Amino acid sequence: MIGPNTTHVTLLERVAKADDHAAWTEFCERYGPLIRSFARRRHVRSGEIDDIMQDVLMILSKSMQDFEYDPSKGKFRSYLKTLVIRAVYRKTFQKKSPVLLEDIDAAIDPAKDDPETEAIWEEEWRQHHVRQAMRIIAIEYNEQDQNAFEYYAVQGRSAQETADELGINVDQVYKAKSRILKRLSELIRQQVDEEG
Repeated sequence: MIGPNTTHVTLLERVAKADDHAAWTEFCERYGPLIRSFARRRHVRSGEIDDIMQDVLMILSKSMQDFEYDPSKGKFRSYLKTLVIRAVYRKTFQKKSPVLLEDIDAAIDPAKDDPETEAIWEEEWRQHHVRQAMRIIAIEYNEQDQNAFEYYAVQGRSAQETADELGINVDQVYKAKSRILKRLSELIRQQVDEEG
């Protein structure tokens, strides 16, 4: 289970220790859905997504051996993006032969500025933060408030329909939405700040 209080930097420092298996498990729980979702959006077949995940983890495990966090060297987010994009392209181009001339730039440097890939990564990164925050919301808020938020704010049902479905008044629906949205914003802002 992802530790709600585990900071991004602390987790990376723990992952750098070869014998901290719990840190690797937490890392996979935290970033695995992001990697898998991005690969799916890039049309990788489901059977190959685990291979991509494995490739990314192997490269990370080698590079993390000498890890020391230094924000001046760049963000982990950018590094992870590059690893994932390259793993996806390796898997994609592995099956093609030969590489066509118009695909040569992507084959040489798949992490280069491809607007579509960049847009997909950014969307998946935002969704990653929402998923992380929603896991904490699930711990902090009761089921009724979570359902009110889900029905009203996410599914777009009317406040009255939501209230009727849950057996509460409309004011409670508005309050649940307001409290959870505020907390969601705080959690996402905190995650982004921790990234450096």
